[in-house]
Order: sequence, then structure tokens, then C-alpha cells
Amino acid sequence: MGGVLGFEFGCLTTLFPQEYATMRESTSEVVSLPAAASRDVLTSILRDGAQRLLSEAIEAEVAEWIDSHRQHRDIQGHQQVVRNGHLPQRTLLTGVGPVEVRQPRVLDRRSQNEAEPFSSKILPPYLRKTKSLEELIPWLYLKGISTGDFSEALSALVGPEAKGLSASTITRLKEVWQGEFQEWNQRSLAGKQYVYLWADGVHFNIRLEEDRQCILVLMGATADGRKELIAIADGYRESAQSWQALLLDVKARGLAIDPQLATGDGALGFWKAIAQVYPQTREQRCWVHKTANVLDKLPKRLQPEAKEKLHQIWMAETKAEADQAFDLFLSTYQAKYPKATECLAKDRDVLLTFYDFPAEHWIHLRTTNPIESTFATVRLRHRRTKGSGSRVACLTMVFKLMQSASKKWRLLNGSQLLPDVIQGVRFIDGIKSQAAA
Repeated sequence: MGGVLGFEFGCLTTLFPQEYATMRESTSEVVSLPAAASRDVLTSILRDGAQRLLSEAIEAEVAEWIDSHRQHRDIQGHQQVVRNGHLPQRTLLTGVGPVEVRQPRVLDRRSQNEAEPFSSKILPPYLRKTKSLEELIPWLYLKGISTGDFSEALSALVGPEAKGLSASTITRLKEVWQGEFQEWNQRSLAGKQYVYLWADGVHFNIRLEEDRQCILVLMGATADGRKELIAIADGYRESAQSWQALLLDVKARGLAIDPQLATGDGALGFWKAIAQVYPQTREQRCWVHKTANVLDKLPKRLQPEAKEKLHQIWMAETKAEADQAFDLFLSTYQAKYPKATECLAKDRDVLLTFYDFPAEHWIHLRTTNPIESTFATVRLRHRRTKGSGSRVACLTMVFKLMQSASKKWRLLNGSQLLPDVIQGVRFIDGIKSQAAA
């Protein structure tokens, strides 16, 4: 569908896809923005429907507030908290274009000390843009669209009538977000404990200053199973020095306890760095990265069959069965395709570490998908655009994108088993050992 509809139910849903979506799909294609004329009747219907639903929700919220205060009456028995017309109409920018809203006014006739001001939770007093737009702006930036082109892009996506989205407005928003990022980036981590880590280096469609190649992202799972963004920095994906600087920074800010396990791509300089900063942390190689690397060394005609054989390794119910499937893959392809089998075999032990942890956690530990899925539509796959971006702006946009994504992150499966992992309880093929039980 054209216009806004295609974006609202297309891009935003793929912006934060399901946690275990594939990583192989190319996302570096040029973004085609619809022309203003392509806004169709269906889009108008959606906008009108959104306006009607919003009005009904606000009316219901006001009615509920007044009903909850119906016991407050004056000496004549008149209700003290009542409706009193409407506040001035205002325009709310949404993913389906601008929506006109009028909020009922609430009058509380009680004394100044007793009166309670009504504040809508659905429509806060100063809300002018919905959260989807706050996700859209970082998305456009990381796609390589310059600030000067934002107005045209946003007008095409939310409608030519949209106001308040000029280049100067975007610049002011970026400045506010940069302040939020700087504060977050210096926050104390004292008392924090992350049981698991995920690490990845993400390339975007913009060139960073000083030839910094990518954004380093570190996520963690807390002792109660919540996923959190720990740190982001610009650096070199394969550089141990870049990763060491990031890890030393979080340790200096109070992250003193070694995580139990870290998951990442084998090519990362992260592994050398974490061995120095958190030496007790065990390693798990990302199976999705490994699968892509191994298949890349095989002819295309063999890739579907080889992918299924790799799948049988990491989906095996026991480590012994995984070893059998591992050996089968090596014996099948070693003679003709030694580079593919060497790529797999060199990380054999650290590809199967997850078997020593609860089976409920395996789906989370085998890949870096918590990071990958967040950036699925903006990370670079083939080529980089000519435009460059400041390191602070890029870090800020990554921060905002992950901040929005974090609201959709779910708890780890089997979170109740994390205290056992912290205490060093032994798990064999994902099951707590009888001695520990």
C-alpha cells in the first residue's frame, strides 16, 4: 500500500521484528519515500478512525475521573467535580498523519487546598508527537538520510500537512537527545549484576568521523531476567582495544561482578578484551553469525542442505547429540570444502557452551539476536552511503532506537532459574544436576 499506511504497518513493525528473525536478509537497499500525492482514501479513513478512537478514549478517561470524585458535593448536594466544555483543539502528529483532538475540560469547584487537577494519561498536556515519530527520526538518520532531508522524508511519511518537523526542530530534538545520552552514558552501574551479556559491532549507512568503523553494542540480562542496554561506543569491530575501552569504562562505573556467559560473533575483538576485564565469563559464539560465515564458504547449491545440518547441531537436545551432528557435518564437507569445515571446527567448544546452562535459556544464549533484531532494518549489509555523521549524533540515535526497542523486550524464559546460574549450580544438557537438586 502507498503512503503512510505502508510505513505505519510495514517499517515500524520490521523496525523491531520478533526476537528471532533471520539475520540474512539484506537491508541496505535505498529507502524509497512515497510522494505526497500518494496519500489515499484508505489512509484518510485510518486517520479519521484514529481521531474517533482517541476522542472516545479521552471522553471515557474524563468520565471515569469525574465518577471517581462523585462523592464530593457542596452543601446543596451539587457535584464538585464536573465537565466544563473543552480545552482548545490541538494537532497531534501520529504515524497516520496529523490528528485533531479536543480534550474535555474538568472543573473542580472545591477549595484550592482540596482541588485535584485532572491530567490525562492518554493525552499529556504537552504531547505533540507520538512515540512512533520518536522512533522514526533515529531510524531515518541511521538509514543515512541527512538532517536537511528530514522534512521532506517525514512529510512523505506522515503527510504534507504535518507541522513542527522542520530541520531546526529536528536539530533541537537531537540536542535534547544528546543530553539524555550523555547522562545515560555516565550513569553509575554500582550494584548492577548481569548474568548474561550479548556483544556485537553494528555498521550503519553513514560514515563515522575519524574512520570509526561501527558502533559497539553491549547488552545484558539482569538477575531477574530483564534485558538492558549496558553500553554503546564507536570503534572497530575486530579491535580488542576498542572493546577493552568499553568494558573498562563500565567496570569503572561499578559493574564489578563477572557475568556468567557472553554471546557474540567469533570475529569480535570482544573475546580478547573480556578475558582481561571479566576473566570468569564463559564464551558462547553466535550460531547465526557462524552459520552465515560457514555457508558463505560453500556453493549456493549446497547451502540449503548444509544449513539444515548446522541447524541439527544447535537444536540437538543433548551435547552428545550435538557432537554427533557436528562430526557428520565435518565428514560430509571436509574433503571438498575445507575452509567451511575449518570455520566451524575452530570454535567447536564455544559453540556448544550453552548446554551447560538451563535449557529454558538456550533460545536467548545461542545468538546475538537481542541486538540484531533491533537494528535489522538499518544496519549496513552491502554498501555505505556517501553521507557522513558525527559520532555523538550517531551514538545518540542508536541510544534512542534501543531505548524505544527496550519497551518491547521480554523477560528471559525461565527467569526463575537465574539465581541458580549465579550460584554456580551445575546444569547438564540444560537440566539441573541431581547433586545440585
